[in-house]
Formats: sequence, structure tokens, C-alpha cells
Amino acid sequence: MGLFDFAKDIGHRLFSEEGQAARKIEEHINDNNPGIKNLKVDYRDSIAYLSGEADSAEALQKAALMAGNIKGVEAVKVEGVKLPAGVSSPQAVETFGNMQYYTIQAGDTLSKIAQQFYKDPNKYSKIFEANREVIKDPDLIFPGQKIRIPTEH
Repeated sequence: MGLFDFAKDIGHRLFSEEGQAARKIEEHINDNNPGIKNLKVDYRDSIAYLSGEADSAEALQKAALMAGNIKGVEAVKVEGVKLPAGVSSPQAVETFGNMQYYTIQAGDTLSKIAQQFYKDPNKYSKIFEANREVIKDPDLIFPGQKIRIPTEH
């Protein structure tokens, strides 16, 4: 699935040994829980497998981005997550709410990305708010990081 593929060598380093990866990824998501109950993470061959119950498609999107933006994670599989009624598949999560996704490039800032998508660099906070679980500081983003871009209403 396109949304759930990531750059393995880019992101925050949370673990140094594969044996601690699942626990560290699970703790990371639970610390900023976007709405996943009974979250369990399995990690093997650079893939994070999530299971649990999502409160919404947005919660699952955020959890997938949180796991995928960790150094060492190449892909996130979410087939084990139960979705709310009306969201029938993980593929539906990729397009939920007309959300776009963007991979940060070298030289990008949130203002530059806001200019690209909204024609107004001052709307960077809209992007920051949509990605609070992934971006802790709007001045600290990195190339290869995948983020959500909310559509403008």
C-alpha cells in the first residue's frame, strides 16, 4: 500500500536492536495515542504490523505515520486493526477525508509546503496541527518524513 511505505533509513531512532523494535514502536504510539485501543505491534524484516481497534480512519492514519516515520521501519501493515463502521478497508484509510500525503524534501519548511499546497505560507500551522503526533516542533522536520496535508475548505 502506497501510504504505508516509508524510507527505512530516515526518521527518529527509537531502537538500536530489532528485538526491542516492537515494544519501542508500541510505546511511541501509545505515548501520543491518536485513538487506537488495545494496540499491539509486531516488527519483523523492517515491517511494523499494527493491530488493535481504531476510533477512526484518522486515528489509523496517524498511527501508521507515527510508526513509519521511525528509522528502521520500511513499511507499516495495518490489516490487523479493526476499523469503525463505514470504513471497510485499509485502502479507504488512505483516502479518508480527501487527505493528501507528502514526503518532505531537502530544503522544505512547513511554510514552503503550505505555500505549495495552499498558496499561503502562513497556513503552515494547519499542516502542523494535522501532524502533531509526527511533528513535535514545526521547525524540526526532515527529508523523507511522510506527513498528512489536509485539504483546504
